[in-house]
Formats: sequence, C-alpha cells, structure tokens
Amino acid sequence: MFDLLPDRLPWFVGGPILGLLIVGLFVLANQPLGASGAYVQTSNLLRRHDGVVIWRVFYFAGLFIGGVLATRVFRTGTEGVRSGYDALREVFPLGVTIPLVLGGAILLGYGAAVAGGCTSGHGMCGTAQRSPASIAVTITFMITAIATTFILRAATGGAL
Repeated sequence: MFDLLPDRLPWFVGGPILGLLIVGLFVLANQPLGASGAYVQTSNLLRRHDGVVIWRVFYFAGLFIGGVLATRVFRTGTEGVRSGYDALREVFPLGVTIPLVLGGAILLGYGAAVAGGCTSGHGMCGTAQRSPASIAVTITFMITAIATTFILRAATGGAL
C-alpha cells in the first residue's frame, strides 16, 4: 500500500524509547508493562469482573490492531502478507505447523500463568526491578529461544 516503515526500527532507537515508557509507567501508575497482564484485564472486562485496569485493555487492543496494520496496511513491496511462521513452514507442512503453533500457544499461556507473567513483563520490567524470579524466568526464556533457533537452523541446513 505505502512504505511508512521500510525497515525495522534500530535497537538503539527502540530500546531507549521502550525503557522510557516502562520507567514512565512505573512513575505514573506504579504498574509494569506486560502483554499477559493486558490479556487478563481484557478477559476480566469481557467477563464483567470488577477492578479492571482499562488502559491495559486499550494496550491489548492496540497490540492486535498494530499487528493488523503492520501486516495489512503498512506492508512494503508486492510480497504477500507474512504469517510470521515462514521459517517453521520451511521445515514442516501446514498440517504439522498448525498443531505445533497451537500447542506452543497453550504452553506459553500455561507458562505465563505459572511464572506470574509473560516474557515482556518479566524480561523488561521484572529484571529492571532486579526480581530474582523474573531473572530466572528470563534466563529460561532466552535459553529456550536460543536452543530452538539452533534446532531449526540445523533442520533447515542453516537457512534461517
């Protein structure tokens, strides 16, 4: 459609902006920024529970709307919309990819519930607060991600 963001935002721009957002949120609301917290608050709103933090509902909606905009409106070139699972699809057929992604999502949700938060909440906010639990969980996330990358690279012959 049009080329608003031709490339990824450089880490040295996005990182400080995200850090300032996290610190600002702690200063203004004394709350961490995390996707699973936004999901829980949105779920609570839909189930009509009391005590919903409404900005988290808007944050959750913004994550969804931003993803749609990034893949449908602001895409560059003539290539089709990417699903985000192209590397996985190079290794496995669609009939295997769908159950793998579904199983991964279920495990991710279970892990976030057991760990008391998600990767963004623990990795960005919990480690910044020097929480031992967040540091342990973030190390686990990172080791798992690195191992998965090595396994997929080995399976694709280094094509990732």
